[in-house]
Amino acid sequence: MSIFTGFNASASALTAQRLRMDVVSSNLANSHTTRATVNAQGEYEPYRRKMVHMIPTKSFKSYLQRAHSKEPTQGVRVQRIVTDQTPFKEVYNPDHPDANENGYVQMPNIDPLKEMVDLMSATRSYEANITALNANKAMLMKTLEIGK
Repeated sequence: MSIFTGFNASASALTAQRLRMDVVSSNLANSHTTRATVNAQGEYEPYRRKMVHMIPTKSFKSYLQRAHSKEPTQGVRVQRIVTDQTPFKEVYNPDHPDANENGYVQMPNIDPLKEMVDLMSATRSYEANITALNANKAMLMKTLEIGK
């Protein structure tokens, strides 16, 4: 078992949470974008919400085996960034350039409240990993002081 096991696990989590915060920021920045992509019919579509899916680098079974054999853990990794397929919101705004013949505009499927909760969760996870990293560093420093 390496002395850097805790650092590696925290580093992978910090990287994943930073990406999660970046995706949430992108979602919030595009919450009013009505022309993000072109669909198969050649029509513009609004921005679709993106979400980060994280997985452990190994399965739970392998973690149990590692715990038994005292092998180090690896942390987490981002598996993929997926787009939310929930339907777009329709808002009545007949003056909007993208309004249909009935005066409705398709808006992105982004709920700012969900995004803020996701951002707070990512921020807290990031802070928790910083705390774990600092605790690991403090333990290693105390270990070095024992040798004096």
